[in-house]
Amino acid sequence: MQPFKKSIFRDYFETFLIGLLALTFAKTFVFQQFKIPTSSMEDSLLIGDHLAVNKFMFGPVSFPWEREIFPQRDVKRGDVIVFRFPKNTEVDFIKRAIGLPGDTIEVIDKQVYVNGKALREPYKVHKDPFTVYRDGMLKKRDNFGPVIVPKGCYFAMGDNRDNSDDSRFWGFVPREYIRGRACVIWWSYPDAPGEYKKTGLFHFVSDIAKKIVTFGSKTRWNRFFLVVR
Repeated sequence: MQPFKKSIFRDYFETFLIGLLALTFAKTFVFQQFKIPTSSMEDSLLIGDHLAVNKFMFGPVSFPWEREIFPQRDVKRGDVIVFRFPKNTEVDFIKRAIGLPGDTIEVIDKQVYVNGKALREPYKVHKDPFTVYRDGMLKKRDNFGPVIVPKGCYFAMGDNRDNSDDSRFWGFVPREYIRGRACVIWWSYPDAPGEYKKTGLFHFVSDIAKKIVTFGSKTRWNRFFLVVR
């Protein structure tokens, strides 16, 4: 009796199936793709940057010793995090974690203070030279607080402080809303501001076609595999 031999087709099918299962597992539990839609994180992240988001790092654990074995940890100040927007959980936001649970946060003339001490932020930019003092929502941009970050929540801000819709305006980010930490830029293509608001099949197809035609000339090659800090 001759030994059973698998067909080449079956070999390819099994390889494809294993790869698909591995990709599904990674996308579900380890990594998420995120595209920067607005300028709120400039100049750290630009419109059109495509990021790999580590979902495993902040994942839940059953026992404390698991964090000693697996590369998991709690959110740290300065982490760039992707999270479900508290006002609309169907939408993902990306900001920098500034306040941790129990911290007192205050903004005075655009300077952030954490627990009474000025926070050193080499990543932030201010593109509006004027400070807003008058009453209204915009006042919170430059002068805010003090507020205490509740247990199980975080205070998040965009690096582009004068053009960021963040915790100054809508409140805290619950821990369970955080999807992961942005870790690396894997592709960068300069979309126009407001491009993310366009919907529909025609726009989707034309956008794909445009990117294929201009891939080589418009891709920001110098941003490939930049680590997000």
